[in-house]
Amino acid sequence: MTSPLPLVRTIFDNLTTAVLVFDAQLRVQTINTAAENLLSTSVRKTQGQTPAEVLPLAPQFAEAVARALDSDHAFTEWGMELQLVDGKNLVVDCMITPLVDSNETRSSRVIVELVSTHMHSRIVREENLQSLHDTARESMRAVAHEVKNPLGGLRGAAQLLERELDDDGLKEYTRIIISEADRLRNLVDRMLGPNSKPYFEQLNIHEVLEYICSLMEAETDGAFTVERVYDPSLPEVSADREKLIQAILNIVRNAWQAAGPQGQVTLLTRPQRLFTIGQKVHKLVFRIEVIDDGPGIPPEIGAGAFYPLITGRADGTGLGLSIAQSLIHEHGGLIEYERRDGKTVFGISIPLE
Repeated sequence: MTSPLPLVRTIFDNLTTAVLVFDAQLRVQTINTAAENLLSTSVRKTQGQTPAEVLPLAPQFAEAVARALDSDHAFTEWGMELQLVDGKNLVVDCMITPLVDSNETRSSRVIVELVSTHMHSRIVREENLQSLHDTARESMRAVAHEVKNPLGGLRGAAQLLERELDDDGLKEYTRIIISEADRLRNLVDRMLGPNSKPYFEQLNIHEVLEYICSLMEAETDGAFTVERVYDPSLPEVSADREKLIQAILNIVRNAWQAAGPQGQVTLLTRPQRLFTIGQKVHKLVFRIEVIDDGPGIPPEIGAGAFYPLITGRADGTGLGLSIAQSLIHEHGGLIEYERRDGKTVFGISIPLE
């Protein structure tokens, strides 16, 4: 028979809600994995800390916990703003519940539950974006197929006409028609996106990133520079190497172009526990962040940057991010975009199960 304490701890750590347990002296007894992830801390670091020590830059949090203990009443504070030590800002719904033991008259523990409003908004936004993205891609596929049919006829007619012409000057025009028809066909093929199933194999994600860096160095004649912030504890991931390279390379190339020759590009890797993608909570995902200090996506484009043919660059095709999103989606993952501390951050999350 399973001992109840390990079972309770397992359940506690697999809750998606961040939970902190304080004793009667308002010192942390324990926190769960979701709280570690949300507050960017650890159970060992917070052990014995007061609310003010857990969140020194959020005095309203300590006041709320103390008020609940003093009043012996549970209450909820909606939309509480928290600032973490690392500078990250959170908006959470905070539920505080004092607990009274059977042999006590006053509360001996306080349970604090934190639910990030950002997470809920992200899930809703992600679902809406994925739905719109799928609709846009299906529409684009229908248009692409309609375009390819007359292109084939146009190219064939130009080839037949070229055979009948004796004038080299006129043949040059037919060669232009054939060349432009081929260019449009290639563009249509790119619009249709990848049509092969992914081939999954065990990969070292840092080896893949280093290969992408070498490609960028060759592509830019050595002008590409990058800061690496790797977490060596990341395990191998099951992924399609070629598709993963294509997706990440598109994002790294965009970052370098946005930052410019004097700009800074950073590659960051780290694991995340209990991460939600769509409606599914994954126990562990690996996250890659591509960070640049460029101006970011123009506000008028916003989340539409992931749609086909939407671009903020005059020389862009608007297919890079759309294709990258599709490739990462084939791995059960997602790509997110945000502006953080004046920098552009593209985060790629892929489940490690």
